[in-house]
Amino acid sequence: MHKFFITLGLALYFSKPVLKHLVHIVDALTTKGFSGTLTDLHHWSFHPNHRTTLSHFFTKSPWDEETLLRKLQQWILHRIERIAKRENQPLFVSIDDAICQKTKPSSRAVHAIQGCDWHYSHTEKKSIWGHSLVWLMVHTMTQAFPFAFRLYEKAAGTSKIDLAIEMLSSLKVKPDQPVYVLMDSRHPSKELIEACLKKGFHVIAMLKTNRILYPKGIAVQAKKFAEYIEPSDTHLVTVGEERYRVYRCEGALNDLDDAVVLLTWKADQPMTPEHLHCVLSTDRELDDEDILRCYAQRWAIECFFRQAKDQLKLDGYRVRRVRAVKRYWITVLLACVYSIAESQQDLSAGLELLRSRKGHSVVEYIYNAAKQEIPIDVIKKQLHVA
Repeated sequence: MHKFFITLGLALYFSKPVLKHLVHIVDALTTKGFSGTLTDLHHWSFHPNHRTTLSHFFTKSPWDEETLLRKLQQWILHRIERIAKRENQPLFVSIDDAICQKTKPSSRAVHAIQGCDWHYSHTEKKSIWGHSLVWLMVHTMTQAFPFAFRLYEKAAGTSKIDLAIEMLSSLKVKPDQPVYVLMDSRHPSKELIEACLKKGFHVIAMLKTNRILYPKGIAVQAKKFAEYIEPSDTHLVTVGEERYRVYRCEGALNDLDDAVVLLTWKADQPMTPEHLHCVLSTDRELDDEDILRCYAQRWAIECFFRQAKDQLKLDGYRVRRVRAVKRYWITVLLACVYSIAESQQDLSAGLELLRSRKGHSVVEYIYNAAKQEIPIDVIKKQLHVA
């Protein structure tokens, strides 16, 4: 882990105590059974200092978390661009938002978690209390890294689209390979699409079925137009293990002079409005299969949300101040990137590798300590089981 931090160049910006804390925190985050609390951070990392030092590290310590994020992003971009160039693949940028759900505090609570609010969850189909984060991920078809995030605060008056544009503006990608920005149907607004096109990025996004299309110059909702499409008007496209019926529309959309919209249905489902999916591509050179294959890469960010919450406890924190919470999220991102870098595969493989290593190292420590006749009480104290 120290070697990875040196590769990031962190030793030039952070003191040895700060790096020591980061090593212990990443070690705990990647340990099976970690729940997100400071008690677990202290326990699972075998931290030699008192637990309150970890609380101080997140809330009051003067280290600069933005520098850590910036150095991580530089390493990620270098890695992803190298992979894309070596494998002659496009580079993908996925944008999505996630909610870190917390318990609604009592009206008499003195120290509630800062920055929380009610946010509508499309997964839960209801509003839930917590922090809403807009995330940006960069990836190829073979490797994906979470890259940046912004906390969405309703009171600040900045929309999620504004936050996404802000993150995109900080993405310094060399134009060696084509770049496709992937989004679900909640994000492809006029402003965000224009921001992508200005940077030379193409957009591939899901559209809502009430979006207005202009087949032959006639304005009509996509779902209404789809009622006139017969199976014989479509063609079959295979993406992975799924087959789709596809009808291709080319031309202008509202706010776009020229684009492609694919009206698609799974081949084994009826061609009804309920089963219709509309996929936008600003790159007209791509054929239908490539558009759908590229959009399928957006699944990487959904997998990250699930694994980061289940395995790294992205939403398990109990610190209360906004800065402490952001620092926690950045250390989760650091743990995620380190896991992927070590396995050279994905987050699941990385966590499995790190957990196996830790299990072996604990057994080896106990074995060597026994050989040196170190008292059992000392071993228990070191492993926090005394």
